[in-house]
Amino acid sequence: MDGKLYDLLIIGGGINGAGVARDAAGRGLSVILCEQDDLGAFTSSASTKLIHGGLRYLEHYAFRLVRESLAEREILLRIAPHLVQPLRFVMPEARLLRPAWLIRLGLLLYDRMGGRRTLEGSARVDLADHPYGRALKGDVARAFVYSDCTVDDSRLVVLNTLDAAERGAVILPRTAFVSAEKVRDRWRAVVRPASDDSPMAVESRAIVNAGGPWAAQILAQRLGLGTRRASRLVKGSHIVVPRAYEGRHAYVFQNADRRIVFAIPYAGDFTLIGTTDVDFEGDPASATISTEEIEYLCRSVSAYLAAPVAPDKVVWRYAGVRALIDDPALPASEASRDYGLDLAEVAGAPLLSILGGKLTTYRKLAEQAVDRLLPLLGRSGAAWTASTPLPGGDTAGRDVAALARALTATRPWLPAELAHRYAAAYGTRAERLLGGITAARDLGSHLGGGLFECEARYLMREEWARTPDDILWRRTKLGLRLSPNERNALADWMAGERVSSPARP
Repeated sequence: MDGKLYDLLIIGGGINGAGVARDAAGRGLSVILCEQDDLGAFTSSASTKLIHGGLRYLEHYAFRLVRESLAEREILLRIAPHLVQPLRFVMPEARLLRPAWLIRLGLLLYDRMGGRRTLEGSARVDLADHPYGRALKGDVARAFVYSDCTVDDSRLVVLNTLDAAERGAVILPRTAFVSAEKVRDRWRAVVRPASDDSPMAVESRAIVNAGGPWAAQILAQRLGLGTRRASRLVKGSHIVVPRAYEGRHAYVFQNADRRIVFAIPYAGDFTLIGTTDVDFEGDPASATISTEEIEYLCRSVSAYLAAPVAPDKVVWRYAGVRALIDDPALPASEASRDYGLDLAEVAGAPLLSILGGKLTTYRKLAEQAVDRLLPLLGRSGAAWTASTPLPGGDTAGRDVAALARALTATRPWLPAELAHRYAAAYGTRAERLLGGITAARDLGSHLGGGLFECEARYLMREEWARTPDDILWRRTKLGLRLSPNERNALADWMAGERVSSPARP
């Protein structure tokens, strides 16, 4: 590429690749990351948007995973307080599925594992005279309530990547990894930008395969190697409907198949419902939600909600494929969400493949990956990501509401709703987005749904946004609010803007 020998070539710009890039760059390694599409374009933007311990994993005795996830939940609340938001989860009792004593025992463990410090503990409530019961059918008498967190998953990817770049990492979205071979004591790789048919050579001392559902294919077809642990592709699908109930709490509904389905407040005026678990074959990029899955999700929540949810109310749907550590004896819904690091040394050149994992544990996974690679590269460096805020997370204890008030205190012309969205998405970096803007007219033209030119320009310049989908579905969720005509107009505007103001390389 530029004749430089990098310490680390990372294949894949999802949450795990982004996390490793941030950690490694912060420990002084030279890092280059390539992603075949947009950052977080597939699995990492198709989650249930939760940072959680995984209460249901206790049923499968995954105590270490739950403990680690709960500890990570606390860390992420500290380093990204604008992005990771506490939420109360209401689980109506369903005695024929799980007895109350079992849930109570599980929640007792959940409250005490992982060092909970900031979130409210669990409780049992009578729904007859509680606001949580107003949206439910009358035959549901009691519920258990506990705390977890929501997150904008795709923004979490972008913030990790942004921090890596600001620490010196080279980030190459829309650049496919083609192949690599061992040459002396290093890897010589070939990558190809989508905008150019000309391949580029990259040399690195080590490779991290963070290809997610493509990881096995990368090993077999592009590196000519194999993995010592089998993975399993499982599709998870979600739907979004207009707000299905009042309140800022989520529901956890138990189903006759012993699976659970979440109903979560989403983007202000909507409810997110998911997920399914279906074994998947084929290209993960082509994964879509099926009619049967939509009907299953609607049926699951309608069994509890007083106002049923019908398929024709769905305003957005998405599906993503996860590569889970395989156990063929288990159904897809019970496959482990734990992760593995498969480290091989090909004639002295390290190759580390990431298997499995979940959004919540990405930071710990990245830390362990870099810990394993450092001695093989003859380097050292202390772990640091647990105590250093992600970009925008240096809030000095202020919550989103306080950040929004600070924005409007110096900009009385800024609408409160817009200030709140900026604070939640960008944290303290909302000041950078609004830098130099002294009046409402300086926000630029309104592109629809609360998106102004200044924000779109910032996302193109600072956060690698190239297409309307990058902005509308991954950097923001304003795709829920723009009309088709507004989306087309945004595409035209971005085409012109790229000519006059090139985005971050």
